[in-house]
Amino acid sequence: QVQLVESGGGLVQAGGSLRLSCAASGRTFSSYALGWFRQAPGEERAFVAAIHWNGGSTYYADSVKGRFTISRDNARNTVYLQMNSLKPEDTAVYYCAADYSARTVLDGLPNDAGYWGQGTQVTVSS
Repeated sequence: QVQLVESGGGLVQAGGSLRLSCAASGRTFSSYALGWFRQAPGEERAFVAAIHWNGGSTYYADSVKGRFTISRDNARNTVYLQMNSLKPEDTAVYYCAADYSARTVLDGLPNDAGYWGQGTQVTVSS
C-alpha cells in the first residue's frame, strides 16, 4: 500500500514558477514509476510528466516540454515537479500517481491500477 500526499500548489502570476512535491509512504517507493497528471475544470485528467523507478527515463506532455521538470529523491520518498514559465492554461488540480509499471503510469493508471494522491491546486493568473 502506498499513500501519496502532494504539496506546493498555489497562486502564481504568468511567467512564474512553482515546485510541487509528492511525498510517499511505503518501503518500496524506489520500485515505483511516478507521474504527474492535471485536471482543469470541465476537462478530463491529463498526463503531464512521468519518471522511471531509477530516474533514468523521463516523459513529458508536449504542452510542458522545456518548461516542467520531473525528478525524484528515493532517499526522501519524494517526487518533484518543477514548473517554470507558467501559463494561465497550466491552471489545474495536479495529481501524483504511482505504479510499478511505467507504462501503467503513462496510461493514467487504467482499471484502478496503482495509486493517486489527493491533488494540489495550481492557479496561474494572467
